[in-house]
Amino acid sequence: MAQSPDRSEVLQDLIGRAKKAGADAADALMVESLSFGASFRLGKIEDIERSETQDLGLRVMLGKRQAVVSTTDTSAKALDPLIERVVAMAKVAPEDPYCGLADPAQLASTLPDLELDDGSDPSADVLIERARIAEEAALAVDGVTNSGGAGASFGRAAISLATSDGFSGHYGGTSHSFSCSVLAGEGTSMERDYDYSSARHESDLEDAALIGRQAGEKAVRRLNPQKVKSCQVPIIYDPRVSGGLVGHFAGAISGAAVARGTSFLKDAMGEAVFASGIRITDNPLMKRGRGSKPFDGEGVATGPLALIEDGRLTTWLLDTSTAKQLGLTSNGRASRGTGGTPSPSTTNLTLEPGSLSPDDLIADIKSGFYVTEMIGMGVNGITGDYSRGASGFWIENGKLTFPVSEVTVAGNLKDMFAELTPADDLIYRAATNAPTVRIEGMTVAGT
Repeated sequence: MAQSPDRSEVLQDLIGRAKKAGADAADALMVESLSFGASFRLGKIEDIERSETQDLGLRVMLGKRQAVVSTTDTSAKALDPLIERVVAMAKVAPEDPYCGLADPAQLASTLPDLELDDGSDPSADVLIERARIAEEAALAVDGVTNSGGAGASFGRAAISLATSDGFSGHYGGTSHSFSCSVLAGEGTSMERDYDYSSARHESDLEDAALIGRQAGEKAVRRLNPQKVKSCQVPIIYDPRVSGGLVGHFAGAISGAAVARGTSFLKDAMGEAVFASGIRITDNPLMKRGRGSKPFDGEGVATGPLALIEDGRLTTWLLDTSTAKQLGLTSNGRASRGTGGTPSPSTTNLTLEPGSLSPDDLIADIKSGFYVTEMIGMGVNGITGDYSRGASGFWIENGKLTFPVSEVTVAGNLKDMFAELTPADDLIYRAATNAPTVRIEGMTVAGT
């Protein structure tokens, strides 16, 4: 994607003025965004919203001190006091021996076209019609009695970054999504469920009627849930919740957590964390990927990483600061907003699929739990202890039987990772993706 001269000139001018005001080094980030959405419920339009924003962030460094300011006012009248303020803040900030710009040798020199923007600009009528079709299909499912509403949205964002070391880069992308939530049953026996579709390109969205029908069918399937007694059984995680497990893993290998010593995997580099054959990747250069970007939050060139290879941990997620703390080199995983300093994060995080179908994963389970929804965030990043509310379906003799709600699943992520088996049904729908997974011997806390 071509560099925008206007953005580049604004950022470079801001950096130059910051250096004249006393900064040793600086970088500037501009984020421009447009969001447009429509919601629809019970056959009527509920609201239509549109917003456009432009945020500007400036980070300056004086020796080993740094400070950050942000603003939505990019006029010269507003920027002059902004520069004075951030330099004054940096002078009194505590020293950070690891702060600084990225190594110039690591900065991106070419920006690949990742097909992040489809050039579309859908009208309100298009969004409304998409939501209407989804809700109409959901309400047509026998047993569905009410609607939580359907919505469709469109967004476009542009990221521009410049540094005093000479880097200047820009990329942008579109985002299309719609969802539908409905209720089944009557009175105190009602159950809710949903479905959605999300993509960079409008042409990659799933059929609205299909998504609506699936939302309705999922809600009906949850009617008349039963309680189960506390036990230890295999757990199957549906793809819409299995990505959370991969997210917990990513949090544990963040360079920031490892450098602080607050990760249960801080001593696991090179060790078998998952079973042999398991592979987890992070690929910022995936075309049309929801988390794709041609450079990271510090201008460092990005590239694919195998975080887990054949079950073994191969690397941490690193930005410049955490890499310095650990005596390593950034691997292009810096993420940031306009109001803060960079920190490590994933892009397109994926648990690669296995060779078994979801039915094969379930076939030999005499008694187990198929999880479709998680509640709460009961995860201890230091110990790996895991305890979350869940709902789904009970498995008996290899088949899904009755719906289950109001239970807790518990274990320790170290043990869970070691006992994890992925199915072959990976579909890319978000920035973190995983297929159906099976984990042995977890605790289900019920009655």
